[in-house]
Amino acid sequence: MAEDLLHKKQFPPYAPKKGEAYMSDKQLAHFRAILSSLREELVEDIERTVHTMQDEATVFADPNDRASQESDMALELRNRDRERKLIKKVDESIARLDSDEFGYCNLCGIEIGLKRLEARPTATLCIDCKTLEEHREKQIGK
Repeated sequence: MAEDLLHKKQFPPYAPKKGEAYMSDKQLAHFRAILSSLREELVEDIERTVHTMQDEATVFADPNDRASQESDMALELRNRDRERKLIKKVDESIARLDSDEFGYCNLCGIEIGLKRLEARPTATLCIDCKTLEEHREKQIGK
């Protein structure tokens, strides 16, 4: 999962206090910190890649060296595109935090759960709805 690989700053899992309401102010602040940190890391990584690609814009005389460089750049660009899409999901999750919709399933409206959100802070579906969606995708062959 890209989030696991990129998210270098470790946040301890949130341990709710007994009787604490779901998506309390402390929980929202915890997930906002995680999402903001993840977004910052992604933006820094993209900027670092742009600078590296500009610095390494060498023209090789050997066709094999040139092909290797182009292949490396294509792979880097694919990775950055994935990160760009993840930034969009992070921004959407932050918007959901701002509108008090964070932590609730987009389809059925039930709680997504703290453990699932710890594992994937950009989750928008509860585990049941996500499982059904994956089964449908598998049947359609998407």
